[in-house]
Amino acid sequence: MAEHIDVLIPEDEVERRIGEMAEQINMEYADRGVHLICILKGSIFFTCELAKKLTIPVTMDFMSVSSYGAGTRSSGVVRLVKDLDEPIEHKNVIVLEDIVDSGHTLHYLLHNLTQRNPESLKLAALLDKPDRRVTDVHVDYTGFTIPDKFVVGCGMDYDQRYRNLPYIGVISFDD
Repeated sequence: MAEHIDVLIPEDEVERRIGEMAEQINMEYADRGVHLICILKGSIFFTCELAKKLTIPVTMDFMSVSSYGAGTRSSGVVRLVKDLDEPIEHKNVIVLEDIVDSGHTLHYLLHNLTQRNPESLKLAALLDKPDRRVTDVHVDYTGFTIPDKFVVGCGMDYDQRYRNLPYIGVISFDD
């Protein structure tokens, strides 16, 4: 079975929107800075691009939380693969996620991080897919709202492939 990828959001639109998100964060945190938590692996490209555009003080850490296997749908079972290296108590935290889908992973993760007493906790997602939401999750900074399609590129993958595409594409399968 072969895959085919159609461009959903071109590279220049992705770059422009990440810049707009960075401007908003720069204004909101101008006097205090932020601690970014990149959710590996999918959010690494988004995190790097956003961080480069921030003009405020930035620190960052990484977590890996999984609810996907090799398929194209969330399994709904969340597991913590890699925890933070440093405490977040009294920090202004922004969690960076590539895509908010069912909400299971983010619901688990945000609850977990709230227990660690950050000064503030917000969520930034490059993509939001509200049609798939089964758990209530509030996204504070949204890049794009997309339909219920399986997407790749800008860090998102299908079976560990296509993360390096500079655009967001919809993957389909040829029989």
